[in-house]
Amino acid sequence: MEEPKSLDSMFKEKIFRIPDYQRGYAWQKEQLKDFWEDLINLSDTRSHYTGVLTLKEVAQEDIKESDKEYWLVEDHSYQMYHIVDGQQRLATFIIFMQAFIEFVMWKLPENAGKAPTDVYITESLSISEVTGKYLFKVKPTGDHFRTYKFGYTEDNPSYEYLRYRIFGEEGAGAVDETFYTLNLKNAKLYFSEQLAALYEQAGLPGLQEIYKKLTKRFLLNEYIIRDEIDVFMAFETMNNRGKKLSDLELLKNRLIYLTTLYDDDDLDPAERRSMRENINNAWKEVYYQLGRNAIKPLNDDEFLRAHWIMYFKYSRKTGRDYIRFLLDEQFSPHHVHKKVAHEVPLEQPEEQKSDSMSDDMEDENREERTTVSVAKLRPDEIKYYVDSLKESSVHWFTLHFPRMAANLPEAEIQVLEKLNRIGMGYFRPLVMAILKNESGHEQRLFIFQRIERFIFLAFRMGNARSNYGSSEFYNAARQLGSKQLTLSDIDNKLTERLSFMFNADDALRLDDFYNVLARKFEGGSGYYGWYGLRYFLYEYELNLLDESRQKKVHWDDLLKTPRDQISIEHICPQTPTDDWRDAFSDVPEEQYCRYNGSLGNMLLLSRSINSSLQNDRFEEKKHPKYDENDRKLRNGYSDGSHSEIEVAQNARWGPEQVRDRGMKLLSFMEKHWDVRFRNDADKERLLFLSSEPGDDTDDGSE
Repeated sequence: MEEPKSLDSMFKEKIFRIPDYQRGYAWQKEQLKDFWEDLINLSDTRSHYTGVLTLKEVAQEDIKESDKEYWLVEDHSYQMYHIVDGQQRLATFIIFMQAFIEFVMWKLPENAGKAPTDVYITESLSISEVTGKYLFKVKPTGDHFRTYKFGYTEDNPSYEYLRYRIFGEEGAGAVDETFYTLNLKNAKLYFSEQLAALYEQAGLPGLQEIYKKLTKRFLLNEYIIRDEIDVFMAFETMNNRGKKLSDLELLKNRLIYLTTLYDDDDLDPAERRSMRENINNAWKEVYYQLGRNAIKPLNDDEFLRAHWIMYFKYSRKTGRDYIRFLLDEQFSPHHVHKKVAHEVPLEQPEEQKSDSMSDDMEDENREERTTVSVAKLRPDEIKYYVDSLKESSVHWFTLHFPRMAANLPEAEIQVLEKLNRIGMGYFRPLVMAILKNESGHEQRLFIFQRIERFIFLAFRMGNARSNYGSSEFYNAARQLGSKQLTLSDIDNKLTERLSFMFNADDALRLDDFYNVLARKFEGGSGYYGWYGLRYFLYEYELNLLDESRQKKVHWDDLLKTPRDQISIEHICPQTPTDDWRDAFSDVPEEQYCRYNGSLGNMLLLSRSINSSLQNDRFEEKKHPKYDENDRKLRNGYSDGSHSEIEVAQNARWGPEQVRDRGMKLLSFMEKHWDVRFRNDADKERLLFLSSEPGDDTDDGSE
């Protein structure tokens, strides 16, 4: 390997392209911060070694005349390279350089209105020269298009975003944004802000110094891979540095690598190109779907594992069992190289025999075989898998963000939102399989409602372990796609798995739910410590919303409550004032905590409040509260959530109101989740108002 090179010399007569098997730009704030601090802290007498840039030379005959790189390669002796390892560092350098050029051109007042040829970074180096050296060349004849020195190949989802949103090329139109393009955007913003702060502190000399450091004293080793096959395996083994490759990225590289291993008998050159294009198109769609909600990108590996469960199998092993199966078993190079016997029936001449001899001969209908050499892993198996992965990514996005999906009825959107709120857990592969394989909205709606009911009863009310039934419903995801199961079969499985929650008369068993709550009351939290409370109260709020047009509580807001704020309030507070003690004067002091922690005393707020406001009298809570400057400190129940408005109808709040509202909420539970308590006495027990927790555990269970 040669001596390390500066970026200044690295870019001489070279064009860098990020090939189809590479991921997008993955660096985030932590890596950007390290890059910037390495740069600004580099002393004037030292260099900074940044690692190895591994490249694969692109043969000139593989560059078509229609490619934008052709005129530079043909006329100016440029060489084009695919980046095998080091794209994150090189991309960061390019983004930094673009931010630097824009800052010098547009943010420095002395350069206002000047052409790039007239703006100088140093006394002898213009912006125009820097742009041509590191960013792009403009073809001097014909269409005068840009040829970028660094960029993605056209089949990469980030190709257009880098051109139009980072480099500022005109004529973009709509450009898709993904998780990776958000990283590009954030990197440019990060460096723009750092440059502004540096200029304010050190002026133009500070900018000139940092430019020289980066281009002259950030050093890389350059390594050229010569063999076409080795490049893919090198990519897998080299990418353990920096931000590690996801399993999805490793798999894409592996599949493209496999296309190079087939003999022409298995895959002719045209089919090979088609398969590679198919893989690229599939991953483009997958990355688009996973990053489609740029603020909340979906995890690569969670999707890949869910699809593996749905497509291949489920294993009880944890960790990365799925990627070991995909890379070491299913899509191993060994399965392409290994030839197996393929049985082919051949027509044989029929020898005439006398009847007397036929009993002594072997079966004359025995099928003759011959052996043909074929790959164990057929190309069409890769195609089917890739097509399924592509299609499934759309449904994976839909089940996470149903309101952003196309062609979903409102009722189905709402039930998918419920599943996301309650937590689908191990049902996600099955929900994806249902969306993929079942076209009837009504049928899907029904089974989604049944899954939501199962989760609430088994895991929020019952005491089932988090993996209860997981194997059965993981397998159901695959069996649904292969037509081994119907939605009716899945509903039957859900019902059977819930049988532990019901008595022989179909009334709800109380022991599990009661025991869960009893421990909460013994610990002092009561219903406030119940894992399902927030979801339950939100469902009750939505139930009240049915007759109103204005939604007053949004689930995401409940998840962002700051530490000193609350979104679920104890109507009568945990630490009562004298006024509250008077309201509960008929309740022994040692029993007050049970009323405070009972279900009827829990209220979902439309806006989180400061915890110091909880001790206000009930009459004060019913109305908005203001400070001495007439600024609103909190809403009152009367203008809050629909649940608050309902509570505000009470003239007072005491033991009777806590009990009555608790009974009402449990009746809502019965109706909403299609369950039945044996009688009102069962409900009374669940409110924990009349006896010490754990004293009475008889619920009539058989």
